[in-house]
Amino acid sequence: MRLGKAYVSFYLMSVYASPDLLKGMSPELKKRMQGKSCFNFKEVDEKLFKELAQLTRAGAAQFSDGKFIDRLRKTQG
Repeated sequence: MRLGKAYVSFYLMSVYASPDLLKGMSPELKKRMQGKSCFNFKEVDEKLFKELAQLTRAGAAQFSDGKFIDRLRKTQG
């Protein structure tokens, strides 16, 4: 997370490493994306924060199952 003058940025690297996590993301949350893994917020939006929390949990689960290294090796040849 990074605090700017007029916004807060939330970096979620799991969506960069696994873009399939973004399938089903709401258009409202997609509008908050800057780049491939950063979400910017200028004001509190509980609905979007809840969706972002679910996305964060899904990313954490995907990369903490002990099979991450195996998946990484397959993608890198």
